[in-house]
Amino acid sequence: MDDETRLIRAGNSPKALVKTVGPPIQKGSTVLLPSAEALYDDDRQVTYGRQGLAAHEALKEALAEMEAAVGVSLYPSGLAAVCGVLLAVLRTGDEVLVADAAYKPTRRFCDRVLKRFGVGVRYYDPYEAPEALVAGASEKTRLILMESPGSLTFEMQDVSRVAELARARGILTALDNTWGAGFLYRPLEHGVDISIQALTKYVGGHSDVFMGSAAARDPALVRLLDEAVKDVGSSVSGEDAYQMLRGLRTLPTRLARHGASGIKVAAWLAGRPEVARVYHPALPDAPDHELWKRDYRGACGLFAFAFRPAPDAAVNAFLDTLTLFGLGFSWGGFESLAIPSDRQLRQRSVKRDYGGPMMRLHIGLECPDDLIADLEQGLAAYRKLAGEP
Repeated sequence: MDDETRLIRAGNSPKALVKTVGPPIQKGSTVLLPSAEALYDDDRQVTYGRQGLAAHEALKEALAEMEAAVGVSLYPSGLAAVCGVLLAVLRTGDEVLVADAAYKPTRRFCDRVLKRFGVGVRYYDPYEAPEALVAGASEKTRLILMESPGSLTFEMQDVSRVAELARARGILTALDNTWGAGFLYRPLEHGVDISIQALTKYVGGHSDVFMGSAAARDPALVRLLDEAVKDVGSSVSGEDAYQMLRGLRTLPTRLARHGASGIKVAAWLAGRPEVARVYHPALPDAPDHELWKRDYRGACGLFAFAFRPAPDAAVNAFLDTLTLFGLGFSWGGFESLAIPSDRQLRQRSVKRDYGGPMMRLHIGLECPDDLIADLEQGLAAYRKLAGEP
């Protein structure tokens, strides 16, 4: 053969791979099949790299083990996972009931995309009793999308009861379980049909890679989710799948630290005179504490608190004085973060008095005493502009 041909062909048949603790990262769009018959046998084997290779399969297997699922689909972000599930199970003429406390981009997709394609969207109060919620579903209701605890305000639903009642009426249920990370809470074991999470957050754990997942036990739903991923051309890279798998290995250890530090900081804030109320379901005096205690094996590091009423300048002074808390969106990484929430709460259908300006904190892996000291200096700046001694 000519040199050009030999260079193209050289090294394309590697020896058997040595065994390492992680899967190989395969980079390839083309998958070479063993026979002409196998070329179109994509029901039983991977025929194109976008379907996922070694690292993807290892990650899906590990996630399925953690979530007690039959199958898991991967998406390029947490939002893509939510949208992918909705696109997979809904069609024109259907209706979806969505928790009013859902993640803001989820609401945006429902309002901008689903409604445009003839899917009805109704937002419900997350504190509505499960019996009333399911009884209020119409004949067109195909899915109830929950998020518990709710974004920014941390309302908890009796998810298992909603799932039980919905199943009796032939209505599917899905839960955005990013707070529970698939480890602190396992929705499928509580009767939920589809468990969704933004792997970007705690599974990744380092704020440097995007991905989402959807897990199910019903083989028909697993197939439906997989087909929708293929139909819209969604894919994730082998490098990202490997990073997520690496993060998954240390998830329980990191979550334990996030949770313990979060509870310590939340309890300290609850005793501060500048704070009207702390919103953390793991605190004993939280209205949803018994529900959390019944269903969860622990807490993560995300919660909220409300200042006593004060001007925006005082809230901004608090934020601008912080040095250990970054001012940024997302959460679940090793770093602590803070954002004000009021601007996002304005779009909700259910209006509540939370006691004052709302602040969301993510407690990272720093020493909690150092974080408390940082918050203390932020509160001192807040008091100066709030007119408090």
